[in-house]
Amino acid sequence: MKKVSIIMPAYNEENRIGGTLQKYSDYYGRLRASNVLDYEILVVINNTKDRTEEIVRGYMHKNPNIRYLNFKQGGKGFAVIEGFKDSLKRDSELIGFVDADGATPPEAFYLLVRGIGDNDGIIASRYLKGSIVQPKPSFQRIISSRIFNILIRATLMLPYRDTQCGAKLFKREALIKTISSLSMSQWAFDVELIYQLRKKGFVVREAPTKWADKEYSKINFSKAAPFMALSIIRLRILNSPLKKAVYVYNKIINWYRKAYK
Repeated sequence: MKKVSIIMPAYNEENRIGGTLQKYSDYYGRLRASNVLDYEILVVINNTKDRTEEIVRGYMHKNPNIRYLNFKQGGKGFAVIEGFKDSLKRDSELIGFVDADGATPPEAFYLLVRGIGDNDGIIASRYLKGSIVQPKPSFQRIISSRIFNILIRATLMLPYRDTQCGAKLFKREALIKTISSLSMSQWAFDVELIYQLRKKGFVVREAPTKWADKEYSKINFSKAAPFMALSIIRLRILNSPLKKAVYVYNKIINWYRKAYK
């Protein structure tokens, strides 16, 4: 029976992590009982100041397939990378991550498991035909997402419509050969992961998904967008003959952070 590790990065998720763990436990528990798929859920708590750990520990008593790590350092990318490293110590053939807020329901993540096929990775996309997104995103968010996507396509030549959806799945061999190349911990982590996989010759496909935007989002997209754009530019510089110029980039981004705190 094939096994999947489902990593959930969690930053101050006390209001939502319990419901997400319950839904994923119920769904994947049924698949395991039917000998369809074995699984583990790995919650990676990062820089949390609320009751997230306490709640996760409570669900561990209900479901032995739940594990967790707790770090004082923050950032989604950092949490996912640490989750990759921990999952690779065990025997999962497939390793992926999903947001802890429940925006991707368990059945949508399972579509990635079924759809990966001979590919090395598969990423959920909210902007492909067949995707179901509720509620519909605002016009401002759609425009911002499209501009960001154009930047990614133009600078990194990535042929995807949605690199930022919080549900992705990979084969362990691809992660083993790619994980040491990852450096970004926040704004451009998803993009760097896909970019490095493709750079090493791995095949990553995009698939429609079901997605529900949740209240209390941890990211203010309008404030995050400039940092995301600058991170894409930094990634391009690091992977070019001008990589030493990243020193100048760091100066600019540090100034920007101080100016717009």
